[in-house]
Amino acid sequence: MDARRLLAGVLAFGWLLGSGCTKPALRSQSPEEFSEAVESRTRLIGDYARPYGNSYVKVESVALVTGLANTGEDPAPSPQRETLLNEMKRRGVANPTALLASPTTALVLVRGYLPPGVQKGDKFDLEVHTPARSETTSLRDAWLMECDLREMAVLGSQLHQGHKLAIGEGPVLVDPAADGEKDRALLTHGRVLGGGVALKTRSLGLVIGSEDKSVRLSAQIADAIGKRFNVFDRGVKSGVAKAKTDEFIDLTVHPRYKNNIARYIRVVRSVAIKESNADQLNRLQMLERQLLDPITSSTAALRLEAIGLPAVKTLLKGIEAKESEVRFYAAEALAYLDQPTAVAALGRSAREEPSLRVYALTALSAMDDMAAYDELRSMLEAPSAETRYGAFRALWAMNAADPIVRGENMQDRFSYHVLNTDGPPMIHVTRSFRPEIVLFGSEQRFTTPMVLEAGHSIIVKAGNGDRVVVSRFAVGAPDERRVVSSKVDDVIRAIVELGGNYPDVVVALQQAKDAHNLPGRFEVDALPDAGRPYRHKESDDKEPQTGAETPVEVASPMPELFFSRALKGLR
Repeated sequence: MDARRLLAGVLAFGWLLGSGCTKPALRSQSPEEFSEAVESRTRLIGDYARPYGNSYVKVESVALVTGLANTGEDPAPSPQRETLLNEMKRRGVANPTALLASPTTALVLVRGYLPPGVQKGDKFDLEVHTPARSETTSLRDAWLMECDLREMAVLGSQLHQGHKLAIGEGPVLVDPAADGEKDRALLTHGRVLGGGVALKTRSLGLVIGSEDKSVRLSAQIADAIGKRFNVFDRGVKSGVAKAKTDEFIDLTVHPRYKNNIARYIRVVRSVAIKESNADQLNRLQMLERQLLDPITSSTAALRLEAIGLPAVKTLLKGIEAKESEVRFYAAEALAYLDQPTAVAALGRSAREEPSLRVYALTALSAMDDMAAYDELRSMLEAPSAETRYGAFRALWAMNAADPIVRGENMQDRFSYHVLNTDGPPMIHVTRSFRPEIVLFGSEQRFTTPMVLEAGHSIIVKAGNGDRVVVSRFAVGAPDERRVVSSKVDDVIRAIVELGGNYPDVVVALQQAKDAHNLPGRFEVDALPDAGRPYRHKESDDKEPQTGAETPVEVASPMPELFFSRALKGLR
């Protein structure tokens, strides 16, 4: 028995012991974890260079919110209060102490995360919450005043701030279901969707280790990446990598990976620095054996993806494999190579296997092939809420200008999409990524009678009929009202016309659902997620054995397309 087969046997035996022989599981095999005993003599970029700029950067601020319905407070003396007062004075606020003492305002702490590869002007979510021991009771209806976002640290009793990296502002969305004293913690936490704006572009690249750095190696790495990946700028083709120094290579994100930068970095690091045709052929044969082995299939698929089109024939063999994880990893890699053969397998994963859904939808969204578009389009009518909304977001990522998903910009307050689908009626709103409302079904209507509040100044009333009155009452301004039908679309538009913002509409919809005025489904952040229990489809007809299922370990990184899930573990 050669060393390769011996190692594979040992790994397989250890895996079976660890799982208790209850069920197979997808295993995590990043390129760094892949044993050299099963690799060829070809040197990969990852052997010499590590990623730079591929982590999230936390930015923070002490800020002021206004517009509260007398639920704020005059904060007690603290470094945060002193910082906020100084900032208000710098901005020329008249009598900042009196403003801060008003019950319609509150001091809040703001936090956001700049993602890898963020560009100047890109928007990102902000988290807003009151400090510990604050007497503010609710942030409902709050507006976050413009604030500077920086890297921050508290040393002793002093608050130290880094360079300004972003600015933030906008309406605060509190959990629409939160209400009363029992939900105090939820009422004093909220989010400003897309409220942060990056002021600088973050560099993304590779750093060569000090023991290997040289101008020659840096140029070789950039050249190898450029041969595998290139982009077009005003019709001119160029590589995505530039050797800046003897130890740093600057990377441009290839458009196919714009929503999965972590995968992009892994694939780039799996590119061979220099390889003859004969060596590549030998490596393809070896990677084929590794692809068809469930223990090594994940890393083999990534390395085949890094080779590019010459590896398609090998990956196609993985699509026909008996083991479901082999089929999935092969299909995922084929999708990023824009091969239509991947579509059917990924479509099944998205519809039938929740543990793989997030990866399958993202991979389909990266394709330019019409078959991928049609597959995602058909999922808009699926029974699963997260499959339907996940498909919508994937279509939006594929082409935001497509008429099916383009929607409307509602006076710069939120994105609004009315889909003429045949599936069961559903309304989806977000608490992450961007302010967005999606109606699955254009003819949805409220049931009457009803009374809803859209913020503290807009009331929605209807008797036993199709006539709905949307009224606005504001101090110092004349009363306004709109009379519309009971169609959900008409009521949402009336609320916006009267000045309602995204949180106002979301709260009204939540109230309607709680009062049974919405006959269809109302979903908040119905997003596909990672880390779910997984069982092989080949075992579905067998009786499950005793013991709880362990979370699936999928080697594919969590994509940024489903952003709120990508941030899990950072807090």
